[in-house]
Amino acid sequence: MTGSVAPQIDVADAEALVNQGRALLLDVRDDVEWVAGHAPAATHCALAELTPERYRGSTVVVMCRSGGRSQKAADALCAAGITAVNLTGGISAWQATGRAVVRDDGSAGTFA
Repeated sequence: MTGSVAPQIDVADAEALVNQGRALLLDVRDDVEWVAGHAPAATHCALAELTPERYRGSTVVVMCRSGGRSQKAADALCAAGITAVNLTGGISAWQATGRAVVRDDGSAGTFA
């Protein structure tokens, strides 16, 4: 990585980008965290498995539990020439602002 630092985005702006089809919401938490609950529109790729080339041509909003791992992922994506932003506060902020957290079967989830 060449020191690129991805910008931050708040929950409302992230949700708007995703809902408008202008960005992909990427959750980089571990598998156990994903299974417990995630944003309904999110795609999952654990940070350890992130391959930036996979997201070429996309705008990516990256999230994790609180924003640390997603900042690393967003920085790596930016360094690879991909437009990426880090969701400030992660899924903790997502849920705290009233957004849904679900399991794969659609039932209510947690971000634990």
